[in-house]
Amino acid sequence: MLDWLLAGTRGERYLDDIFVAFCGRLRAAGVPVARATIHLRTHHPLWLGTRILWRIGAEAAELTNYEYGIVDTDSFKRSPAADIHNGAEQVRKRLEEPERPETDYSIYRDLRAEGLTDYVAWPLHYTLGKRHVVTFSADRPGGFAPEDLDLLSALLPALSVVTEVRHKNRLTRLLLDTYVGPHASEMILNGATRRGSGVTVEAAIMVIDLRGFTEISELWPRDDVIALLNDYFDAISLPIERHGGEILKFMGDGLLAIFHLDTPVACTAAQSAAWEAHVAMRALNAARSARGFQRLGYGIGVNVGAVMYGNIGSRSRLDFTIIGPAVNVAARLESLTKVLDRRVLFSGAVAARSADGHRLTRLGTFPLRGVGDPLEVLAFPDDVSEVDPLEPDRDPAS
Repeated sequence: MLDWLLAGTRGERYLDDIFVAFCGRLRAAGVPVARATIHLRTHHPLWLGTRILWRIGAEAAELTNYEYGIVDTDSFKRSPAADIHNGAEQVRKRLEEPERPETDYSIYRDLRAEGLTDYVAWPLHYTLGKRHVVTFSADRPGGFAPEDLDLLSALLPALSVVTEVRHKNRLTRLLLDTYVGPHASEMILNGATRRGSGVTVEAAIMVIDLRGFTEISELWPRDDVIALLNDYFDAISLPIERHGGEILKFMGDGLLAIFHLDTPVACTAAQSAAWEAHVAMRALNAARSARGFQRLGYGIGVNVGAVMYGNIGSRSRLDFTIIGPAVNVAARLESLTKVLDRRVLFSGAVAARSADGHRLTRLGTFPLRGVGDPLEVLAFPDDVSEVDPLEPDRDPAS
């Protein structure tokens, strides 16, 4: 079993698959494991940790995510996992013993209901003092024999090493996906880490900016500003991700995203995402207005063209981003929304490549700073901010 853990799992990428195979091998070796779990703290933006659950006969593990705040709940505080995180080196419960409601944890009742007879939890010791939790439950009358527990505890160091490698690989990918996006994350993990490295790609580019944020940030309490930004970014980001766009960065109160043209419907997707973001912002503003909060103004510019996509920065600090004239045009279109009293503006090139481009209204051609020829500009037909009841209030403190 030890040789298999250390050498036989080298080609297996996923921790949960290793755990399923590990439990199956234990069962085949005569250890009466019928249920087992690993509890990992992942520090995902939306949840604190993940539970991997294996049951006898299952070909795959069940994965459950736990939200932040669970460690403050009574159910967690009165659990074997809390004991392990608080320093216990083992939690053991013979489930065939009479129930003791005043001291028993609720998990014991659930395990008895499944017909299990014994339970043990241990810490998985990772590097730098990190502790996670592994549990095993038996279904044999009498529970685990001493030799069963000896074998399991002897395998824990190897199980810790093997699972830590996969856990950190997953955590690395998760953090990169979170901070640079899935496409850039894949490129970085595949070795695109040299300064100046990159590729030229065709993409629809979207630049979004919040209006009046400087004044808001100066007058509002910090927590209110952060909550405002989170609501705003949720409204505009979810449509982008839903339509296959990649958010490259949040720039204070702004956002830069692209839709790769290796997808034939990229410009159509960008137009749909812009519309849904526009609708979401209207809904957000209506909700804010109903609560007596300030309405938010914003601008969205969408262009299409070739961009350099790769690493730019200093010798020790890189940014995976896009540069090129097409990006500048998208930024200029966003700025033009203030002049034309529109929320969303598209270049003629986007409209020409979008299956829904005919639904846009042509506003004319306009000179853009730093752009040679005047640019054809289009907008959504009903996007006229001077009659929009959701125009931002003048006084952020009101």
